[in-house]
Amino acid sequence: MTFIKRFAGLAAVSFAAFGLASAAVAQDYNWTFQTSETAGEPGFVNKQKWADNVGTLSEGRIEIEILPIGAVVPHTDTLEAVGAGILQGHLTDPSYFAGKDPAFAMMGNLVGAWSDPFELLGFMESGGGNELYAELVEPYGVQFIGAAATEPEAFVSRVPIRSVEDLEGVKLRAPEGMVYEIFSKAGASPVSLPGSEIFSALDKGVVDAADNTVFATNQSLGMNDIAPYPLYPGFHSLPLIDISMNKATWDGLPDDLKGILKVSVTQFAFDHIYSVRELDAAAVEEARENPEIEIINWSGDERAKFRRIAQEEWQNWAEKSEMTQRYYDAVTSYLKGRNLL
Repeated sequence: MTFIKRFAGLAAVSFAAFGLASAAVAQDYNWTFQTSETAGEPGFVNKQKWADNVGTLSEGRIEIEILPIGAVVPHTDTLEAVGAGILQGHLTDPSYFAGKDPAFAMMGNLVGAWSDPFELLGFMESGGGNELYAELVEPYGVQFIGAAATEPEAFVSRVPIRSVEDLEGVKLRAPEGMVYEIFSKAGASPVSLPGSEIFSALDKGVVDAADNTVFATNQSLGMNDIAPYPLYPGFHSLPLIDISMNKATWDGLPDDLKGILKVSVTQFAFDHIYSVRELDAAAVEEARENPEIEIINWSGDERAKFRRIAQEEWQNWAEKSEMTQRYYDAVTSYLKGRNLL
């Protein structure tokens, strides 16, 4: 069953449940979910809209407060915080938990695997991704509700990078883990920096380029003004968004509210992808009006070269644990079966 067909099915079930909600005993659930974005970013705004939608669908029985990155605990600690009930849930990139299990790195951002977010969501729904991720987080006392994704991340650069060969020796900001290793194998010289330091590092020439979020956000932050050779559409990162909550709380919910939460996540996935696409398109037009900015779009051949380098690292990570091997097998089987590998 395709992701879109499943969305239609979930909607029918959940809205039927929504009709029964008014007949159920009224209960209030007031929850706090932490995100991985700062307040005001497109992703943060969309997650606030998701929370509002849950409130509407549940007729006010569920109220969710969305908090920005680091509001209660560091972004690397939300998994344990959700399991312990310090937070009731999170909407975040699983890659942040790679230090707890290497499978989080693979599931959070399998660099070079996906060119479109619906490819990733299709794998999650029909390729075994949802089941594997739910199994991964359950020991932490966390219930996986569903997955979303964003557009491929853009790439900001002070120097023109028109091919894999042009990465040779380039000092670029990349997060630690799989992304870092793949860029290193491609010939670059990765530097680990927090997102808050990227602008300053580019401006001062500490780094030449940076793996950093979507084009629209980079444009709004002025990244393309100081690093005027952005690579777009992105060729490397397409992170998963994990929407999960405390398992004990989930287990105590009536079935109609569980159904509402699941369909709300599916709706959020669609809304988030298309809203970011619209923002990206407008930002690209704005950037093109600046003659100092050159948007570079890698050819299919160069993207294939980078993917081959990435695939070698996938195999290395697959050997790290039983779960990474299972995930690698599931992903490669899915991609091969659809001529995407």
